[in-house]
Amino acid sequence: MSDCVFDLGAVGAIRDVNADCLWTGDDIRRAVALRAAKLAGLGAQRGERVLIAHGGRPEFFVDLFAAWSLGACAACVNPQLTASELANIIAFTEPRVVLSGDAEPPGALPGTVRSVEGLAPRSSGPGTATALRCVPDAAALILFTSGTTGNPKGVVHSFASLRARIDHNLAHMDPTALARSLCVLPTHFGHGLIGNCLTPLFAGGELLLAPGGGIAAAARLAATLDEYAVSFMSSVPAWWKLVLKTSAPPRLQTLRQVSVGSAPVSAELVRAISAWAGTNDVRNMYGITETANWAAGSSALERAPEDGLVGTMWGGSAAIRDDDGRIRDNGSGELLLRPPSLMTGYFRRPDLTAEAVRDSWYHTGDIGHIDDSGVIRLTGRSKYEINRAGMKVSPEEIDLLLERHESVIEACAFALPDEIAGEIVAVAVHLDPERPVTPETLRAWCLECIRRECIPERWFVLDEIPKTDRGKLNRDRVRQACLQEVAA
Repeated sequence: MSDCVFDLGAVGAIRDVNADCLWTGDDIRRAVALRAAKLAGLGAQRGERVLIAHGGRPEFFVDLFAAWSLGACAACVNPQLTASELANIIAFTEPRVVLSGDAEPPGALPGTVRSVEGLAPRSSGPGTATALRCVPDAAALILFTSGTTGNPKGVVHSFASLRARIDHNLAHMDPTALARSLCVLPTHFGHGLIGNCLTPLFAGGELLLAPGGGIAAAARLAATLDEYAVSFMSSVPAWWKLVLKTSAPPRLQTLRQVSVGSAPVSAELVRAISAWAGTNDVRNMYGITETANWAAGSSALERAPEDGLVGTMWGGSAAIRDDDGRIRDNGSGELLLRPPSLMTGYFRRPDLTAEAVRDSWYHTGDIGHIDDSGVIRLTGRSKYEINRAGMKVSPEEIDLLLERHESVIEACAFALPDEIAGEIVAVAVHLDPERPVTPETLRAWCLECIRRECIPERWFVLDEIPKTDRGKLNRDRVRQACLQEVAA
């Protein structure tokens, strides 16, 4: 089997907008060579894992490419994980090296934790490598979607699946639009890393990194686009809702293409983004971490925006599993995907892999329709996963965490709709009357245990958590009970 090649010679530049620092392609290649030599000395090699616990800066990509140059697998985690969450991930993945950026992570952690010293642009160093020649089926990347406080759920991609995704992305995108791309998304997040960063980087474009959400950052977006003549960017619907509320349109209107995804996108939002950005090439993208981000998409240039419109596959095929369990090319039912960029599985979780991938079809859990021309439309979701501004939150993870508190007898987390974030995290708790506690105290306790996007925003205290007639938890029933109590 021939090698899978990632050509570093084609990589353009990376600009850290917040630090006003530019790394040229030569800077990146020199730094990768230096970093790889250091990682090799620490034992990084094929079959080993390098955990990268920082992101959003050029140094992240240096670490990623250095690990890949050795054939090692990069496990990328949220830099905002608490010490206990990070310790749990380290214990589960058993990395050879942990890279924490400028400083060691807080707290006592198991295993050997090392931080490779920072490198400045134009570092002197050995000759530059121009191509990463990787074994196609070897593990290249692990991205975690849930379970940082319990059993982690890490999606594993091979070098071949990542290469296939990048190639198919490039085949469906305007190459001139990728000349200068802006990423405001986290780099440990499949949408940000693969779609918004690796795809334009390997197209030879300049990547601008400006991570960080919130109203202030959204209000600065137009100025950033104008200052750097940005031609492409991608983000989640919640971010665009903030932008449209806080920022005037860019004066120069240099954007040629905009991608929106990681959460349902309405037709109204597509039209509003198009008017604000000054381009009709606004794309509603559908994809998940398990498919290496984008699997299908639809541009407003090609089809009029519709609620639920996904468009056609960007490589591979899609099918429907109907109510009778039959797999069909069209019709309505559960959406199944067979992309060239499908994950190899969940890290050390063969049970979850067998449940999600059957006969090479990935079962999305989303309910949709495929018409005779292959256009996909989503009509609902069968999973209880909470999509908070594009960041996936497992309600089971929150249940288990809260039930570790001595005052909580039982907990049930669920999603509530939100105008800005799409969905927010809500939770119902049944408390021990002998150990009184307030939701405010529980929230403060959660802040010490779990990343911020998982912290419930709405709390409901119930005398009992509703169950089905079989004694099982039903999140829809719990949600209804909580809302009825508020209405009463």
